[in-house]
Amino acid sequence: MGVADDATPPEEGEVSVAATDREDRLAALGAERVDHRFKGLPPDADGLTVAELAAQRRDLFTGGFSTPVLTLSAESLEHNLALLETYAERHGLAFAPHGKTTMAPQLFARQVERGAWGITLAMPHQVRVARAFGTGRIFLANELVDAPALRWIAAELSRDPSFRFICYVDSVRGVELMDEALRGSARPVDVVVELAAGDGARTGVRTAAECAEVADAVGRVGTLRLVGVAGYEGEVPRADPARVRAYLERIVSLAVDFDKAGRFSGLGLDEIVVSAGGSAWFDSVAGAFATLPELSLPVLKLLRSGAYVSHDSGHYRKLTPFNRVPSEGALQSAFRLWAQVVSRPSPEQAFVNAGKRDAAYDLDLPVAEVVRDAVTGVVRPASGISVTGLSDQHGWLRTAEGVALSVGDWVGMGLSHPCTVFDKWGLIPVVSGDGAVSDYIRTYF
Repeated sequence: MGVADDATPPEEGEVSVAATDREDRLAALGAERVDHRFKGLPPDADGLTVAELAAQRRDLFTGGFSTPVLTLSAESLEHNLALLETYAERHGLAFAPHGKTTMAPQLFARQVERGAWGITLAMPHQVRVARAFGTGRIFLANELVDAPALRWIAAELSRDPSFRFICYVDSVRGVELMDEALRGSARPVDVVVELAAGDGARTGVRTAAECAEVADAVGRVGTLRLVGVAGYEGEVPRADPARVRAYLERIVSLAVDFDKAGRFSGLGLDEIVVSAGGSAWFDSVAGAFATLPELSLPVLKLLRSGAYVSHDSGHYRKLTPFNRVPSEGALQSAFRLWAQVVSRPSPEQAFVNAGKRDAAYDLDLPVAEVVRDAVTGVVRPASGISVTGLSDQHGWLRTAEGVALSVGDWVGMGLSHPCTVFDKWGLIPVVSGDGAVSDYIRTYF
């Protein structure tokens, strides 16, 4: 899946300074105190460190956790991490999973341990979080023209010779602003020209001629270095396999044209970067990138899918490429939001104590999956129960005739769209198959 995150591998028996620093900073997360900042955790755990609480391996249902509480399955996380690692290797892709999904340095580290080239991010603040925890390679899948952020990036590049940073550029004006902010920097900032996914799509250069203008503008300044091309197929208008493939082939052609024109020569590059890939079309990315001809330098074919870590029970369950290529495996939804029935005003209606502050609702409503009986402790399928709406702090449930559901029962719900789930929870319990909470994932949004 590409080389490890540290730029220079240590000699046998030696641990790199960067790796040691990263491990120390991640380990320090365990020293954080549990308190009122983290919803769903046991009230009687206040004052314990996260590491101390994890060592107790409390049972999710009997260990004092309060509702609502979001959990991640330890087994599903591991399964998903392994699956995309092997997928990328099988298709000759490097992997920089999009960290905006989780903003969880512990998961960044596990992705790197699984062979990821580095981490993709979208905003300067996210880069600062990743750097605070020792991430050595970052692909910023966005334009960056903010002067203070650019100066901070330049300082990081100067401070750490092993740090690799790449970002988008899509306009001559953007190049001018970047150059103004970066003058006097010790190292140039590496950029890729972003090709738009079509007219009316999001960011990116619209035509091949404009791409050449932007690339040539980069070539005229000493503060930037053109290292490749990129795009995001998830923004293709009226996306279907044919339209997505056509767009990805335009990215491939752009890389070939730039190389033929000599735009990557004389820059001291070791490789040319060609990047795409969200979580809905990475099979198309693999197919299109497989057609890349030999260029003047080796090509880093960089995939950026991010939602795979947790997957989901809605949007990505329907869109995942593994639905089209089931022979390559299947992702597992790792999320479950547990809420308690607090009101049962009629045989057809119930309310749980989780709402918009706890669950994603921008793409799909939560899905009732299981019920844990408050009296017996038995967990059963949530047959005949549906989530019909969310208030700020309540979930609206509709129950079919004859469905047993009582005040006090816990309802476990699947969620849709990981990017708007993780951002609602600062510390997320990781539950093992035996029901014990074995770890806690810290997020930084």
